[in-house]
Amino acid sequence: MKARSALVYSVLRLLAFLVPFGIMMLFPIFQQLYWLAAIFAALIGLSLSLLFLRRPLNEVTSQLGAGRPPRTGRAERGATDADADDEDAAADAIAEDRPVDQPTNAQNKNTP
Repeated sequence: MKARSALVYSVLRLLAFLVPFGIMMLFPIFQQLYWLAAIFAALIGLSLSLLFLRRPLNEVTSQLGAGRPPRTGRAERGATDADADDEDAAADAIAEDRPVDQPTNAQNKNTP
């Protein structure tokens, strides 16, 4: 990953928060209610970053994805397959205990 693009994106996000916060702190009401200025600055910074920082964000995330090793499908599916096998075995055991003609609750919507 290029550290430059991540650094540029981080600095721009900080500026998107700090500039509105600094401007709002110039007003006397926000000097007393600094927490309100921080909330408004965070909302403004989020809006600015969503509107104007899409390209730097895409660069950072694509570089993070490219640097990640590829997934090995077999190792990750092993736990899922074992869980699915257990669920299938439990469902088969339940199915053997009831008569074949009897509908389940999912099939018969009139039963409570």
